[in-house]
Amino acid sequence: MSGGVLLEAGSRPASGWRAVIGQVERGVGGCVEIAAAALAFGDIAILLSGVVARYIFRAPIVWSDELAGIFFLWLSMLGAAVALRRGEHMRMTAFVSYAKPQTRVFLEMVAQGAALAFLLLIAYPAYKYAGREAIVSTPALEISNAWRAAALPVGVGLMIVLAVLRLVTRADLTTVAKAVSLVAVLCVAMWLASPILVPLGKLNLIVFFVVIVGAGVFAGVPIAFTFALSTFGFMALTTRTPMVVLVGRMDEGMSHMILLAVPLFVFLGLLIEMTGMARAMVRFLANLLGHVRGGLSYVLIGAIYLVSGISGSKAADMAAIAPVLFPEMKARGADQGDLVALLATTGAQTETVPPSIVLITIGSVTGVSIAALFTGGMLPGLLLGLALCLVVWWRYRKEDLSGIVRASRKEIWWSFLYSLPALALPIIVRTAVVEGVATATEVSTIGIAYATIVGIFVYRCFDAKRLIPMLIETAALSGAIVFIIGAATGMAWALTQSGFASNLATFIASLPGGQVTFMAVSILVFVILGSLLEGIPAIVLFGPLMFPIAHQVGVHEVHYAIVVVLSMGLGLFAPPFGVGYYTACAIGKVDPSLGMRPIWGYMTALAIGIVVIAAWPWLSIGFL
Repeated sequence: MSGGVLLEAGSRPASGWRAVIGQVERGVGGCVEIAAAALAFGDIAILLSGVVARYIFRAPIVWSDELAGIFFLWLSMLGAAVALRRGEHMRMTAFVSYAKPQTRVFLEMVAQGAALAFLLLIAYPAYKYAGREAIVSTPALEISNAWRAAALPVGVGLMIVLAVLRLVTRADLTTVAKAVSLVAVLCVAMWLASPILVPLGKLNLIVFFVVIVGAGVFAGVPIAFTFALSTFGFMALTTRTPMVVLVGRMDEGMSHMILLAVPLFVFLGLLIEMTGMARAMVRFLANLLGHVRGGLSYVLIGAIYLVSGISGSKAADMAAIAPVLFPEMKARGADQGDLVALLATTGAQTETVPPSIVLITIGSVTGVSIAALFTGGMLPGLLLGLALCLVVWWRYRKEDLSGIVRASRKEIWWSFLYSLPALALPIIVRTAVVEGVATATEVSTIGIAYATIVGIFVYRCFDAKRLIPMLIETAALSGAIVFIIGAATGMAWALTQSGFASNLATFIASLPGGQVTFMAVSILVFVILGSLLEGIPAIVLFGPLMFPIAHQVGVHEVHYAIVVVLSMGLGLFAPPFGVGYYTACAIGKVDPSLGMRPIWGYMTALAIGIVVIAAWPWLSIGFL
């Protein structure tokens, strides 16, 4: 997915009234960013205080998780507003990017208009929902639940204001008027067509969840708003369900306690890069393997494996490693296309390496144990890494190493000692969760404290000036992730209520071949979904539908989860539609056309590895 609800190519030089509105937009956006950063800091502080009280003073703070949950929902909604302002909501841009500049600007305005349409439609139901929650008291703090639920209408209101301001300031008024008019005409047309749609029955599932969702995704509308708008249309035009119910389902999806770990791991990933811990890991691996053929490629695979999943963003994982390795790899004469191809496929390879945000999401929507998922994801990720290493060995078996100086044992030893505090962090995080010592949320707070101490006292690389931008980035990414989970939860609920889930289960159960056919179909489906929707929205939407079927045909839920995540990762990073590939190209500063050919060797290795993992469940569940 690519960020960007709007393209700057469509903006004009600010002057007159446009400059004034631009200042207003920056002022409002800046205030929202500061508030979101404060909430992110508060959430981290509350959860860390709870961990210290529980494990050090043996006096748990009974209300800490509840208060953190309130902060989290506010953080998510304000973060979603920040992401909308920055254009960082997940979206498909493969087709929009090929349009002519003028057409591309128009489509960007349409995408913004579609997001605005949903926000306007849901604003009153969100306000009504928050009002209903006022009569509910929270169990620990014993305050009105309206303090928490008010985040929904406030967040929607802020997104409306920022969306309108961006529409006015990012393109000429004629283009904006045409785009908004098109969105309005389509909404009115659907409303007028309601008498025709109601008698269609289940055919409306195709109209709203195939045609409308497909059109929105390919037109570049942010996926969260595409899901939410199509679900709103389906419920409003073909059922008698109050829209307050949709808001409630979205709130339910965004309020899982497991999701509290999302902003914490995002911030932890940013800390690892800022404190120099990632560089320390790479330096040790480079000294250890830099003298062998393809050595730095092995370093790339190993380094991504070590840092994977901690930031919550594959782009962040790659950005922490690639700038450190690529200059030296290019200096050794490595093919640029091969470099970016390997970078992209390492992203797919490590999708199940804990602490994976996708695995945390699966746990939140399916009820599967996070510790079991973390345990099950380690070995498959390692197996796929070995598959990539085989391709590297073959491609670099004749590499000329005559000019390479081998690091001495002393250099290797000292780089190992220097990197030891950094290498310990991912081991501590994963071991603590897998062994059940602490929850993912608790471990992430411990990791933040550990990274801060190591950055200040060991690596002496802690820039306090970067903390606020990092907190804002944490809020934006967390808001984009959690908002899409809420939208997809609402859609999944609508699909379930329509009877689609039971029909799907009946259809798949009727296919010949049992588990083998089911796994084959699942791999194919999730590869396609991964290329179009990315992992989190796809798993939130289809997880509640597919996991019960997997249980019905006798597939272990952890084994199925690992296969599904790896399949989505393969689709996400496979060109031409997998946008993760283009993200890797942007990070590596390599023309995408250069990696198109070499990537298929790596992709083939990953595909074979996924088939092996699917056929041999022990690789996923052998250590449970």
